[in-house]
Amino acid sequence: MEKSENIVKSKSFVFAIRIVRLYQYLGDKKKEFVLSKQCLRSGTSIGALIREAEYAQSKADFVNKLSIAIKEVNEVLYWLELLFQTDYIDKKLFDSLKADAEEILKLLTAIINTTKRNISTKTR
Repeated sequence: MEKSENIVKSKSFVFAIRIVRLYQYLGDKKKEFVLSKQCLRSGTSIGALIREAEYAQSKADFVNKLSIAIKEVNEVLYWLELLFQTDYIDKKLFDSLKADAEEILKLLTAIINTTKRNISTKTR
């Protein structure tokens, strides 16, 4: 596994921990359970998909798993924005979580693009 993939693996795990803590906070302090559950689901699935991709059956399967992870990042960004716009989380927390999600998105995009280039180079 390449170094960049280890970075995305560790960053997605730390992000998942932050999302779990956000879910706990929203339930305990804000009594919000619906939006936070959606955020929890998509925010924790990013790292799970990255872990699945580690043992992909092929390069295409690898790209597919990471592509689904990108969709989950996009979804968690939606839930975070909704939580922010409805005053469940403050701007500082929103900005911090958004920055982490966007960093993971950039890493995943770079890994997918590199893998696709490597696939197309080998088939020429």
